[in-house]
Amino acid sequence: MIVTKQKDIKSIENNLKDVERVFIVGCGECATVAHTGGEKEVEAMKVYLEGSGKKVVGTAIPESPCFELQVIRLIRENKEQLSLAEAVLVMACGLAVQNFKKFLEDKIILPACDTLFMGSISKNGRDFSQYCSACGQCVLDKTDAYCPITRCPKGMLNGPCGGVHDGKCEVDRSKDCVWTLIYKSLLKKDNVEKMKDIQPPRDYSVNVFPKTYSL
Repeated sequence: MIVTKQKDIKSIENNLKDVERVFIVGCGECATVAHTGGEKEVEAMKVYLEGSGKKVVGTAIPESPCFELQVIRLIRENKEQLSLAEAVLVMACGLAVQNFKKFLEDKIILPACDTLFMGSISKNGRDFSQYCSACGQCVLDKTDAYCPITRCPKGMLNGPCGGVHDGKCEVDRSKDCVWTLIYKSLLKKDNVEKMKDIQPPRDYSVNVFPKTYSL
């Protein structure tokens, strides 16, 4: 899922200082799980903005506002309310914000959240960990399913570096060195020789921005 955190409410209020009428959009998937744009958060934002003198002309929580079709459907179903709005406040990831910009060029489109990373959800449902950077060059088959590009601060494809100490990362001693985890995992499988395979430098041309991909 895409992990977001809500922006400071004062910064949101400041972005809306010249706006009177607002339409609020949430997200029924990632932002709901992250508690940044679900039903409860959208309602709380509505109450806060109305208490600050704004007129909230409508709210909507599509299942996945990162899908263009859902954004188009939302716009069609809320045409009247959106016609009254000066701004659309999007309580979801940056993908959703830019989708609304694409189809509502005449409106002010504002993010209510900061997009942090693609995250794995813990079993308690409250903690999120970044394990993948969507780099376009997956090496998990070579590293026993641990991603060194994401979990090593240096993004080392051949490790560990000389800074590892007692299995901990030199950048953050509270975190395990991912290359130590790779070694221990391969050791259990009697496959440590795999670490001797030197990986070539990453081909950054596959990660050129902006990205598009067609099925």
